[in-house]
Amino acid sequence: MDLSDLRIFAAVVHHGGVTRAAERLHRVQSNISARVCQLEEELGVQLFLRKGKRLHLAPAGKVLLDYADRMLALAEEAKAAVRDPRPRGIFRLGAMESTAAVRLPGPLAEYSRRHPDVVLELRTGNPVELARAILAGELDAALVAEPIAHALFEKVPAFEEEPVIVACAAHPPITADAPVPKTIIVFEHGCPHRQRLEAWYEERGEMPERIVELGSYHAMLGCVVAGMGVALLPRSVLETFPGRRRLRVYHLPHREKLILTVLIWRKGASSPNTKALADILARGR
Repeated sequence: MDLSDLRIFAAVVHHGGVTRAAERLHRVQSNISARVCQLEEELGVQLFLRKGKRLHLAPAGKVLLDYADRMLALAEEAKAAVRDPRPRGIFRLGAMESTAAVRLPGPLAEYSRRHPDVVLELRTGNPVELARAILAGELDAALVAEPIAHALFEKVPAFEEEPVIVACAAHPPITADAPVPKTIIVFEHGCPHRQRLEAWYEERGEMPERIVELGSYHAMLGCVVAGMGVALLPRSVLETFPGRRRLRVYHLPHREKLILTVLIWRKGASSPNTKALADILARGR
């Protein structure tokens, strides 16, 4: 049973017989009659009571008609939805934890105001996890730090982040000649800021003696304040931390200064929902 069968069946009922249904559907009468008989055979029930050339809806036909009308209406609604350029439906967005906490509240509030027919779903993770989720069809788009696989994704710039190294106020100054800190406080593997901090150590020919992994930036900053180690994170996150005056902040060399966060989606799979967010982000830059 497909939509074509249901459309023919409903036309016979609503237009009062095979002849008028054939005229409305631009088909020959024999084709209409044959398709109705095939539908009855497939369902194993009699949809019409036949008296001569007249058809009367059988009890099973009355039940099917209700479903047929709803399914045909839903099919038309689906057609209109996929052709409609306006954002609508569920928008599954991914973002890094720092981006979700600091950068997204304003743009997402604006998005909801402009596009009330969209239901936003937000998922946080590192760039590797989010990229995999897009390719698996679990997310529509995500905000991640570069680099990304250009062969797989399309992108637009979203935010520039300045990464800084933070230590507790009592920590010895971190200079080119000073010994590197022994402990680093980071997210799990895949975090771009962890990668940048590990690269900072490698450039000095050193490795941290201890690595502490935590799941939130404010937890990391609390541990830094307590003197447990140093961390690297976006300056925008640091500015939201109440205890930032109890920290020393060190800037990276100019060539390492900025990290670009981009909005990505699967190549060739752009949607009105994604385009709408890209437009809001572009206006905010």
